[in-house]
Amino acid sequence: MKTHHITLLPGDGVGPEVTDAARLVLTAVSDVYDHDLRMRVKLVGGIAIDETGDPLPQETLDACLESDAVFLGAVGGPKWDGGERRPEEGLLGLRKAMGLYANLRPVAVSPQAAAQSPLKLDIVRGVDLLIVRELTGGAYFGEKTRNADRATDLCAYSTGEIERVARVAFHAARERRGHVTSIDKANVLETSRLWRETVTRVGKTEFPDVEVEHVLVDAAAMRLIQKPRAFDVVLTENMFGDILSDEASMLAGSIGMLASASLGDDGPGLFEPIHGSAPDIAGRDLANPIGAILSAAMLLQYGLGMVDEAEAVRRAVAWVLAQGQSTADIGGGESCSMFARLVVQAIRQFRLSSLHGSLMHWG
Repeated sequence: MKTHHITLLPGDGVGPEVTDAARLVLTAVSDVYDHDLRMRVKLVGGIAIDETGDPLPQETLDACLESDAVFLGAVGGPKWDGGERRPEEGLLGLRKAMGLYANLRPVAVSPQAAAQSPLKLDIVRGVDLLIVRELTGGAYFGEKTRNADRATDLCAYSTGEIERVARVAFHAARERRGHVTSIDKANVLETSRLWRETVTRVGKTEFPDVEVEHVLVDAAAMRLIQKPRAFDVVLTENMFGDILSDEASMLAGSIGMLASASLGDDGPGLFEPIHGSAPDIAGRDLANPIGAILSAAMLLQYGLGMVDEAEAVRRAVAWVLAQGQSTADIGGGESCSMFARLVVQAIRQFRLSSLHGSLMHWG
């Protein structure tokens, strides 16, 4: 039996609570599928600043680089606003050190989630899209300056950075419905003009079987609300992807519903829910753990190559939601920890049923 090492980074706010939910699910998968998943906890973000003065301690970075996969809960909070170091530095530094350049954020709206969306049911029903966000370039990593009355953030991209993330999106589209929507601001920004030219060239020369459409980011933001089913794979740069994926979370009713995987060419991936640390509800067992649990499913699939196990987790989440059990943000009454336990129960029952060669019947 192969041993898989997973580093858990609970972080700040509700991060420890949703990480506990992911850990419960991963432990259940380890047990019922007879895997050896070894998990260890390390500091990152605000809590790391408090205890070490560094949002990404060397011990944490070393552990992540030595792992097969890394799970992160959330970082940040008003406690550290205005400080010399910010918790978000830990996350950005981790992505850079691990060579993670492609962030995958699936948005699949279940019938139960559709009923909780602030949008009309006929708009969100059947939505199934994948956002591929570039992670290492753009304004987030560009040179920054500031004086008393002026600040700048350099937005920079190279053709190589665009090519590699474009290939991720095109490969994903081949496995889905064969369509990539590349989002930019090419009518204004020079980086976006380079982006559009590069994506067009990669599509024509390497993926002629995949259809490519270019849409300006403001138009895309409107279309994401008007006609979200028109999207298959959405490819975009760092800041646009950050904003649009948060907007897309409302299609599913709550930002707590969405998972993500950050991947590079080699080494471990980083898996995390897209929500923030939500300090206002931290420690109250109210957080929605679905994004974290589905991130654990992505960790199993993309990090450890356990496709069947990942699908079992997704199936378990869907089944629990179908029973009308959910957290308060999507109209339910379950706590964070209870929802995780219900998912674990479903995983165990599904596995038992499959081993007995029959369909499971629930009373």
